[in-house]
Amino acid sequence: MVRIDDAGSVPKCWLAPEELDQLERTAGAVDWKREIAVQLMGRCGLRADEVSYPADRHLRWSEDGEVWLFEVRGKNTVGGEPKVRDAWMPEALADDIHKYSRERELAAADSWVSSSTSTARRWVREARQQLREETDDWRWGHVSSHDLRRSWATYHLVERQVDVRTMMAIGGWSDYSAIEPYLTEPTERRIGEAMRS
Repeated sequence: MVRIDDAGSVPKCWLAPEELDQLERTAGAVDWKREIAVQLMGRCGLRADEVSYPADRHLRWSEDGEVWLFEVRGKNTVGGEPKVRDAWMPEALADDIHKYSRERELAAADSWVSSSTSTARRWVREARQQLREETDDWRWGHVSSHDLRRSWATYHLVERQVDVRTMMAIGGWSDYSAIEPYLTEPTERRIGEAMRS
């Protein structure tokens, strides 16, 4: 079930990987482009305003790291001009991106998702609303595009225990104070695993 913290003025939500799967499928039932946008936010940690940047020419296989990386031009968390970074992409998503690009006959410079920030956010709102109606779970009604990034960061920092410096590099955080809010409490599963060891 979607975890929610509504103590502040804006509720914060965290989606488990299975819930992210649900949101992706729901968005994808309308259009594959929507599913790709949700995957970029929820599987790669992109901000909604970064989704329209990457294209095939930005995606590369790193022999050194044996991982897929792609260039993102996004927010500079210390201010100033947008900053370029290499973001990490799961192998399954890279496979989807390759299929998507071939099917849509995208040129190497064509963005995978050519949409505005407000459109990417709207796609998340529409998918969450449909899930809220289908599941009769009010929590879905609070999920935002930023919650996908929050869920991605928290999953990797807390559940998978990826080091903070790696997450700062691939997520586009310039200093520790910018990433610190994502170091939230562990899930019940993580507590159980840690205490059984």
